[in-house]
Amino acid sequence: MWQQIQSEFTDTFAVVPAPVAFLRILMAMALGAAIGIEREWRQKAAGLRTHILVSVAACLFVILGLEISALDFGNTGEQRNDPLRMIEAVTAGVAFLAAGMIFTSGEKVRNVTTGASLWLAGAVGLGCGAGRETLALMATVLVVVVLSILRLVERRSQE
Repeated sequence: MWQQIQSEFTDTFAVVPAPVAFLRILMAMALGAAIGIEREWRQKAAGLRTHILVSVAACLFVILGLEISALDFGNTGEQRNDPLRMIEAVTAGVAFLAAGMIFTSGEKVRNVTTGASLWLAGAVGLGCGAGRETLALMATVLVVVVLSILRLVERRSQE
């Protein structure tokens, strides 16, 4: 019985081995958190948890897409895996979420940066899911630097 349970968690992965999938999801979580911490620190509506969820979900979509494409759905050549469709689905879903964050208060538009950072967290998750953690890490570092440094520049220019 224990072997059957163990095989369910190890032998059912056709494309991405379970430890690699776990590492990718952890990386998506960590990088999404890095972006979310900055938003949380600024007390924005979409903070740490939201960015982590978006990034991990995007990562999971990619891994699931890879795994599903390896399943037997018929004769060879009949099934197509289109990575662009996976990316489009994630970006459309996250864009919907991000748009919900943006609102107008009087003459001011608010939370555009938070909406954009959510969209980026989705891209970070896609990168982790596709096994491009280094690329996702580079983007995360750059974005956190941009969000932090440009905030200081904006404050000084307003003084």
